[in-house]
Amino acid sequence: MSLDITPSIPTGRKIIQSYGDCRFMISNVLYVTPVLVFPNLIVPWNISSIDDLSVSSLSGVSQAGHDIEVLLIGCGTSMVFIQPVLRVQLKNGGVIIESMDTGAACRTFNVLVAEDRRVAAALIPVD
Repeated sequence: MSLDITPSIPTGRKIIQSYGDCRFMISNVLYVTPVLVFPNLIVPWNISSIDDLSVSSLSGVSQAGHDIEVLLIGCGTSMVFIQPVLRVQLKNGGVIIESMDTGAACRTFNVLVAEDRRVAAALIPVD
């Protein structure tokens, strides 16, 4: 007996299909820049590296008009600790930040989207 364990993705939701080689394939569209990924929207993220992370660089999360509960930060090849002041400012707006390497952020985003959670991912490409 075999069991189908393919996650059921709600209609219209974005899914990250692949990452690496400085690009992302998201819902059959190729992106070669950092991106902000929401359950039903993808926007370019104007950041060069995780060192540029700030409240200003994450303004697209609130401007997108989505009610986001968790923001996954894909930091690149390894997890980076997020400045406490940034965590507090976003938490005051109702958003919890979880930082991790980009691969983990992509996988976690897909799981949370499949669960129909209010999640977004801010992703730095990796080689």
